[in-house]
Amino acid sequence: MNNFGTFTKLRPLSLLRHLSNCSESTCLQALSNSVSWSIYLEQGRITYATHSVEPFDRLERHLRRLSHHVSNITGEVRVQLRLMFEPDSQNQSDEPQNHTREPSISSSLPPEYQAICWLVSERYLHSTQAAVLIQELVKEVLESYFSIHHGTFTLKDSHYRVPIICKLDVEKIVERCQQKLHNWQSLGPHISSPYQRPYLLIKTSNSQKKLSGIDPQLTEWMKGFSLRHLSVIMNQDEVQLAKILYPHILNGTILLHEPDPPFDKLPKTFTNLVQTSNYVTESANTKLVDAAVASTSTTPKDNSAASTGSVATHQRPIPISPPKNQVQELTTSNNNGLEHNNDLESEKEIPTTAATLRKVYKVISVDDSPTILKEISRFLEDESFSVVTINDPLKAVMSIIRHKPDLILLDLNMEGMDGYELCRIVRNNSVFKRTPIIMVTGNKGLVDRVKARLVGASGYLTKPFTRADLLKMVFMHLA
Repeated sequence: MNNFGTFTKLRPLSLLRHLSNCSESTCLQALSNSVSWSIYLEQGRITYATHSVEPFDRLERHLRRLSHHVSNITGEVRVQLRLMFEPDSQNQSDEPQNHTREPSISSSLPPEYQAICWLVSERYLHSTQAAVLIQELVKEVLESYFSIHHGTFTLKDSHYRVPIICKLDVEKIVERCQQKLHNWQSLGPHISSPYQRPYLLIKTSNSQKKLSGIDPQLTEWMKGFSLRHLSVIMNQDEVQLAKILYPHILNGTILLHEPDPPFDKLPKTFTNLVQTSNYVTESANTKLVDAAVASTSTTPKDNSAASTGSVATHQRPIPISPPKNQVQELTTSNNNGLEHNNDLESEKEIPTTAATLRKVYKVISVDDSPTILKEISRFLEDESFSVVTINDPLKAVMSIIRHKPDLILLDLNMEGMDGYELCRIVRNNSVFKRTPIIMVTGNKGLVDRVKARLVGASGYLTKPFTRADLLKMVFMHLA
């Protein structure tokens, strides 16, 4: 069954329901606004779904949620997954496949699905836990798929043997997704995407009082992370989080920026935007819409296991790890400009205002290129991080010891001392055994990634990179 069809007013729900009545192994591929969706079905049930926008960011977020209940899923394991399985987005076709991947897994499967299979095979996850993880990933992907209005699709036979971890009942998961979309749409037009980014605007004590209903930890992380990313940091349901922030968005205390690329390519949860009032601040020309909703208080973190079959509502966080006997409702588990001082480093002061009384994370960037240092400083200081820039690697060690940063960015290719050697020296100091160290380089080879890992690097950032790429690293290692 190889078919191709085009539709101007896409009906993704009808198409998926039609496929649920088929007995073949099928892959539905949809394309809209340069984003591609792939939904894998086996005998009318969904085995996996993904889309092309940052699939490993999606996996990272859901693994972080799962880690509250599965102690094996540590930060080190999540970083290892990226190093082993995440393709280089700028050079995917030129680089050989990572030979550390599980050889029995078909290379035609999505890389993040291969990563999940590896977690199961290496016993980091039980198959039931992996089924819950896949269920949550599929729900998020289908929410965006159901929001498509125009696009094309292809139906393909699945000729390869898929290592099936679970099978999802189409009707039941559709019901959950529609309820979640309804919750998002109730916040429109003022919030039109879970990837919009809230920022604090606090100038007076009166405006500070307006934030009394917001968890202080949340204010620490309103630094360019999206609503969806913030909900993971807070381990809270993302719609509930949006409802808490909603009144403050309306009165201008919180500014809501549009999604960063490539998340801006995903369909909006609310598309009929009618702006009736504009809020323009001194720091950003951001348009917000005026309306009113009832304020909600922050829900305490629920660390107890709950049924994934329940609908995610604003009364409770998204359930993560259910009792084994409750997974079956949706799934069938299948156990088959830069200034430098005399020390050639620069630290820009953060103004002491009410907005900065919360914790400010300190980042040190070491690079012999003033241009790169300037860009990193601009990207992070716009998000209220304190940035120390160092352009002489020979002086970097003493500066790192003096400043005791929360995260270190190291260029690999520098004169005098390369990033590998500098990383090794820093790691030998017991104070920095657990400090995240990110290698920043133009090298895209697998050998460089492995070498960076061997000297103790926590991650790898390839030049050229965007502000979103840099914030993704911060999200992985500091949040």
